[in-house]
Amino acid sequence: MPRAKHPKKNMALDQYNKKRRFNETPEPKGKLERGEQHRFVVQKHRASHLHYDFRLEMDGVLKSWAVPKGPSLDPSDKRLAMQVEDHPVSYFHFEGRIPEGNYGAGTVMVWDTGTWQPLGDEHAMLNKGDLKFQLNGEKLKGEFVLAKMRSRRPGSKGTEWLLIKKKDQAMEPGFDIDKLDYSVLTDRSLSEITGDEGSAEWQSNRKAAVRKGAEWLLESGDREIGKSGNLKKQKPEASVTREKRNSRSTIRKKTSVKKKGRKAA
Repeated sequence: MPRAKHPKKNMALDQYNKKRRFNETPEPKGKLERGEQHRFVVQKHRASHLHYDFRLEMDGVLKSWAVPKGPSLDPSDKRLAMQVEDHPVSYFHFEGRIPEGNYGAGTVMVWDTGTWQPLGDEHAMLNKGDLKFQLNGEKLKGEFVLAKMRSRRPGSKGTEWLLIKKKDQAMEPGFDIDKLDYSVLTDRSLSEITGDEGSAEWQSNRKAAVRKGAEWLLESGDREIGKSGNLKKQKPEASVTREKRNSRSTIRKKTSVKKKGRKAA
């Protein structure tokens, strides 16, 4: 007897698909993925308001929260996280620009990515509104909790959560997220992605050049994602740009030392 399909899973991406015109946006169409690798991604998104999209791979989709101030490694920071519609797993490494007139129009950067481990039964914790987990990313590491807010403000939709870092060896008091404005995939800043003409042509079956040393971030996922995982070997232009910046900085320092030497003489 054929196994019955789970109605909630079939409807998981309906809201995502209804909000988008796929003939006008480079975002991937929503469909459930088989298998699960417990990956996570944080995407910095400059839309009508700058925010960070925090996504956990679960049940063939990316469970998603919009975090206005972004995640923090400081346990004293309690970041508001608004739960939004599930996103397809193929959205995992989306980096580029969403054209004007489309839902979420603006620039998207892959700010961090890696794997996550639930600290208990993930479904029970999610339903309870107390999801505890550990992150192993390039920027975010250690234990976190997503706690659903019980008290509702006037006009609340009941989607408010708090993203909080637990006290452990990975905590960083005074954490400043603005100092980490670079993509873990391409090393570009949000402004560089916005100004890159190639970003407007981003497609879900193409990848931006990967920063040297960050290839591991793609290896495990690309074989499983399917069409979105056809990584082409491209010249890491963003890394070259960063090297040029460093080179110019070194030249300026040397010039400054020479000038000081002349004055001393």
